[in-house]
Amino acid sequence: MSKGSYEEKAAPGYARSRHELLDAGRVLPPPFDGVAKTSAPRAADVFALVEPMLREHGAGVVLLDEPFADEEFVAFGARLGTATEETDPAVQPFVTGGVILNLLGKNRRTDDVSLQPFAENSLSLHTEGSGRVAVDQPRYIVLMCCHPGPRPTAAQTALVPMEEIFGRLSAGDREVLSRTRYAHLPPGETILREHDGRPVFSFRDFLGGRLDWVNDGGDPPEAVDVALENLHAAMYAPGARGVHWQRGLLVVIDNRRHFHGRTAGTAPAGEPRHLKRLRIR
Repeated sequence: MSKGSYEEKAAPGYARSRHELLDAGRVLPPPFDGVAKTSAPRAADVFALVEPMLREHGAGVVLLDEPFADEEFVAFGARLGTATEETDPAVQPFVTGGVILNLLGKNRRTDDVSLQPFAENSLSLHTEGSGRVAVDQPRYIVLMCCHPGPRPTAAQTALVPMEEIFGRLSAGDREVLSRTRYAHLPPGETILREHDGRPVFSFRDFLGGRLDWVNDGGDPPEAVDVALENLHAAMYAPGARGVHWQRGLLVVIDNRRHFHGRTAGTAPAGEPRHLKRLRIR
């Protein structure tokens, strides 16, 4: 066993790529097969459209005539699994019915990580719930747009398939990451694992923060740091897709198949962007 900490260097090679993706105002290409339009008013009908997209791409994108009412939105989530309660005290003013998080882009930049989803900040690429054991991480993230805000190409939701990132890493880096975990997690909860024959990453780009890690294979700290740096570089290599939000757009992301993040937004003087989110286990 070896232990250590990973901290971003003053000028890591991937910093420019991250800036270009998240903070340079780029308009990203749309995800996969584009948007399936539907006037279906019921959760079951929309799920029938989304399910084959999830199987093929690990994400589904559907444009509803009108956003679901909260009851129907929760009913749609129930088709995927069990909605996770929003328990963070900092976000309770934005929670409806215990499980719907209202993502309102109305605030200027903030250093408070809990409030960054409601601010102009970009959000670094991550697996949702990477600091938890795998069984407690969401399987799906469901996002629905009630209002896109004044600039639909700002605050795009960025998607990067895990299989693409896996393919950019060397065999040696993959092996090291499959033996490395966050220090507070128990053995077996590694940054890279396999599920149903696919590579799954459980990881967040901490930006300037420190990541304390444990390697259960005894790899030297230098090898772990190199593998983590190469993972960041692979995450921010060209190829990300971006969701351009419009009213009624509903997106489902498989948390075991995609990293996701968000490009920088602009807090408007008028009506802000409003997405509703469910996290499904």
